[in-house]
Amino acid sequence: MLLLIVLLPILAATAILAGAPTRKTALGASVAMLLLTLFAFVEYEPWRRGFQYVISFPILPEWHLSFSLGLDGLSLTMVLLAAIVTVAAVWFTGKIDKYERAFYACLLFISGGAIGAFASLDLFFFYAFHELALIPTFLLIGIWGSGDRVAAAWKITIYLALGSFVLLLGLILLYQNLPVALRTFYIPDLKRSIGQIPPDAQRNIFLLLLIGFGTLISLFPFHSWAPEAYASAPAPAAMLHAGVLKKFGLYGLLRLAVPLLPEGARYWSGLLIVLLLGNIIYIGLVTIAQKKLDWMLGYSSVMHMGYIFLGIASANLLGTIGAATLMFAHGLSIALLFAVAGEIRKRTGTLDFQKLGGLAKTMPFAGLAFGFAAFAAIGLPGFANFAAEIMVFFSAFRNGWEMSRFHTFQIATVLALWGVVISAVYMLRAYRNVFMGQPNEHQNAIVDLRTSLRLPVAMLVATLLVFGFFPQYLVDVVAPTFRNYFTTAQTP
Repeated sequence: MLLLIVLLPILAATAILAGAPTRKTALGASVAMLLLTLFAFVEYEPWRRGFQYVISFPILPEWHLSFSLGLDGLSLTMVLLAAIVTVAAVWFTGKIDKYERAFYACLLFISGGAIGAFASLDLFFFYAFHELALIPTFLLIGIWGSGDRVAAAWKITIYLALGSFVLLLGLILLYQNLPVALRTFYIPDLKRSIGQIPPDAQRNIFLLLLIGFGTLISLFPFHSWAPEAYASAPAPAAMLHAGVLKKFGLYGLLRLAVPLLPEGARYWSGLLIVLLLGNIIYIGLVTIAQKKLDWMLGYSSVMHMGYIFLGIASANLLGTIGAATLMFAHGLSIALLFAVAGEIRKRTGTLDFQKLGGLAKTMPFAGLAFGFAAFAAIGLPGFANFAAEIMVFFSAFRNGWEMSRFHTFQIATVLALWGVVISAVYMLRAYRNVFMGQPNEHQNAIVDLRTSLRLPVAMLVATLLVFGFFPQYLVDVVAPTFRNYFTTAQTP
């Protein structure tokens, strides 16, 4: 079943390029993938140790290299996120004027690459699947993007290529510093090397992984590629990259860097705190200054990565669970925001705040959907983002408790809380500028989201609400993944 989940989007993309019906094939494959993933999520047994649904094909036994797939709570959550956002992105795509087959194929290749990376149990394929997903991202921006799309495509290419190169160096250094008897590409076996890598080597490896993964995630100051890329990208591409593919770097830090390199994580925690505050405070203020909705959403996506980094930096059970939950919640909310923004661009031809206004009268359902997504992004209670951010803030604040004095983590938590205020300012301001007030004369003929588009909107909103009111369903799945690394005394 897991092999089918990974291969379905790739096979569907290949079939589309070979002449299969474009939209029907893409939508059918993505829906089938989602149904299989939901079945895997329901049947998953959190109390069982290790990975489930494991399948493996040896390739180079002498190098311990194999094509291996498996799911634990963390990877299952990310695969579920990818499946949901893929269905929504394909559904929102609609008719493409040029190279329609290539457009849908690129979307499916991004989805297949992301899911393959999350499900891979081998370091080689973990890296290779992510690289597979990057190539169609460049094409989608460069060919079908808007604005200065060529410059944006080159910029994201250069940044992510350099980030991937640094990441590759970090992975090679990690492998070389393993004891000879423990050298392996098989991720489940890497846990045997915990405590076996010298502290000095851990520091060097962790720094490389932090820079490599951080560039892919848009960690400050390696973030400048993201807002321009998302503003120029077609809405479905922005949904998949910002909602799913960018979580690869966060997933890699949680899967590899934090558990395998605890001394390195502790040594560089101060640097990480400074950088994540750059994401939250500095990028948050830059987001407020934006005059276009697409640029504002691009910067807001960068800003919210800071909260997830705060959970990772706390390096305790509650914080990492909160980070994983926020990865899932943010992926859904930002995908919905980009989807609605894309529909507004199609109907009005602009996302400039000064040229919009009053759309709630002509697009009431779009206004409702954007409002739900904005409330989720702000962290309003009732949405999954709120539950995740609460876990992150509590874990980071508690991590710094020392003799009743404010510690670095507590100061960082207090400063990060201002990010909630900043988020509310720019999200509510955007909603007012786009949907409130009197519509322009040329906007009176604009139609709302058609009935067929309301299903993916309802799916995204419902998922945010379900895991917002019942976050324990997600926590119970994710928590066992991290209990092997942190003391049970920190159980939420």
